[in-house]
Amino acid sequence: MSVIKYENVNVYQDDNLVLEDVNFEVQEGELVYITGNVGTGKSSLLKTIYCDIDIKNTCTSAMVLGEDYKTLKTRNVPKLRKQMGLIFQDFKLLQDRSIGNNLRFVLKATGWKNAVEIDARIRAALIEVGMEGAIDKMPYMLSGGEQQRVAIARALLNNPRIIIADEPTGHLDSESEEGIIQLFEEITKSGTAVVISTHRHQMLKKHPGTVYRCKDGKFIKLEAEEVTEQQKD
Repeated sequence: MSVIKYENVNVYQDDNLVLEDVNFEVQEGELVYITGNVGTGKSSLLKTIYCDIDIKNTCTSAMVLGEDYKTLKTRNVPKLRKQMGLIFQDFKLLQDRSIGNNLRFVLKATGWKNAVEIDARIRAALIEVGMEGAIDKMPYMLSGGEQQRVAIARALLNNPRIIIADEPTGHLDSESEEGIIQLFEEITKSGTAVVISTHRHQMLKKHPGTVYRCKDGKFIKLEAEEVTEQQKD
């Protein structure tokens, strides 16, 4: 079942056309890479998925989690985003509170009210990413890889159908990157789709998925041999 299906989407950033005629489909439980150099439109495309860039007037069709983006009302965007988990390169953890309170803040902001259920969900999410021992620690006490694992736990809190990860390993060393990609692979086994933007091509062979490339304003799906060639760039 498709969780994302774009047909002939033009992506603009500040009135500038950054990607033209995007055709893009993601299935439940699929691992998808969006590759390309910095500034080629990867992040802009991801922003269209979580409605930070409007495409209702620049596409033939855009369906995400059963919602038609040509008719989606602004008031319905928060409910849609609740079905998505967002992960960023710089972690975006609140530095003035513990890991547990970082996650508690998200759950309360998305409508959770029962304290016992909140605490149970936080612990379950941290266990899933191997960070249960960090619940009382402050973000600065953790390594970059550990902070990104916490960010993934935060993204998992509301059992999303799609994880959107924008350059999630950009600030990590190769060992930490390996652990994060393995974690994403595990997440897809539950049926959650994971869409990762990256300009680091080394992971593509070891952790295969569907690969698209942003280049010169175009969005192209790569075949296996093209993925191998891209790794040599």
